[in-house]
Amino acid sequence: MDLKRGLKDGIPIALGYFSVAIAFGLMAAEAGCTWFEAMLISITNLTSAGQFAGVTVLAHMGSYLEMALTQLVINSRYALMGISLSQKVDSKFKGIWRALIGYAITDEIFAVAIGQEGEISRSYYVGLMSIPIIGWTAGTVVGAVLGNIMPLIITNALGVALYGMFVAVVVPKARENVHVLAVVAVTLVISSALYYIPAFDKISAGFAIIICAVVASAIGALLFPVEPEKEGE
Repeated sequence: MDLKRGLKDGIPIALGYFSVAIAFGLMAAEAGCTWFEAMLISITNLTSAGQFAGVTVLAHMGSYLEMALTQLVINSRYALMGISLSQKVDSKFKGIWRALIGYAITDEIFAVAIGQEGEISRSYYVGLMSIPIIGWTAGTVVGAVLGNIMPLIITNALGVALYGMFVAVVVPKARENVHVLAVVAVTLVISSALYYIPAFDKISAGFAIIICAVVASAIGALLFPVEPEKEGE
């Protein structure tokens, strides 16, 4: 039952990933990657911003150090998500299953998983991550193979689908809980400040996400602390 529910919840994420991955596949092909190489990048990384940045470094013949630092900055937020998610999974998540969480964490998978009531089972998480991985990888192959024949306006428009899907994940929770709404509002203010204030223009997009997540979470924890459950409840 949990596996089926996870697969169902993963379908909207997969549809969003498929469209964005087409743009990545096109970019990878333009950078000189074969469709197979592009597919390997997607199936082993599963990080849109990191992959786009990584292919850019490759295209410009960047060094290993540049690649490592770029990926560290952009993907550091997943460490925070992993810590948070590790506190919500059930007791069967041990050993290789913990590594599986680290591999399959994305912004959208994390948002759906962390929003579940109660503990997250292994079967639910496997279902939740499986379809998005397939969607992301398949979209990459389609983009790498067929992207060159698609009009640029279409490939650009496909990227909007992922943001629309993420909004669809966040908005219902914000409508249900005023505390979540307040934290989202704080996040929007911080994000806007980092983007529009000239003094912060050197901060990368990946690191900006980390700042938003840490500051907004800290404010939320201070203003709206969650009372620990009493034993036996």
